[in-house]
Amino acid sequence: MDHAVGPAALVLKHVEEVITAGGLKPGDRLPTERDLAAATGVGRAAVRAALQNLESRGIVLRHVGRGTFVAPDETTHAGTSENQPSPAEIMASRLVLEPELMPLAAASATGADLEEMERCLRGGEQASNSEEFERWDTALHHSFAVATHNTVLINVSSMLVDARRQPIWGGLKRRSFNPERHRCYCTEHEQIVAAVRERDPQAAHDAMREHLHHVRRILLGDHL
Repeated sequence: MDHAVGPAALVLKHVEEVITAGGLKPGDRLPTERDLAAATGVGRAAVRAALQNLESRGIVLRHVGRGTFVAPDETTHAGTSENQPSPAEIMASRLVLEPELMPLAAASATGADLEEMERCLRGGEQASNSEEFERWDTALHHSFAVATHNTVLINVSSMLVDARRQPIWGGLKRRSFNPERHRCYCTEHEQIVAAVRERDPQAAHDAMREHLHHVRRILLGDHL
């Protein structure tokens, strides 16, 4: 079957060539939608459809107002178990960092930042399985750090994103995922974004803290 007949397929093939021939590494930025459209001779709608396909497969990460980036390769983070943080360590780190950065995110978020949060919300709501939801979940939580416009916080958040890509974390999320929890997580995410949108630092802090405590209880059986 020839997949090269559709405009989106042309873009997919071109992006694969750009990544391979250009030697792009995880975190490197891809050409803009405009440049991809010009290079392939297709419309912007086809470019966006192709990038959406790549994002849903975990090949690229898209951030409104910042661009499209090659996603981290999960295999690059593989190693011995003693070199990887445990799920408990990941959750402890998230509880230290994420609630505390929310007041700054609420104060500093731009229109593009809010648009990215909304995009991640919609993606998470429409996710059909644990892996797809986890990608949108990770992107949403990282978007809060990006909204602080603080390089240190963004870099620390990127480390947490990498930690969440290890198999043991994904296995925990997959085993605990069901329609009811999916809806609950989406509702909690909506509350966090609403607090940022309303520029309410305390509500943003509290909503994130409650959400992460809920996640920790589900994943680790921690009732503290």
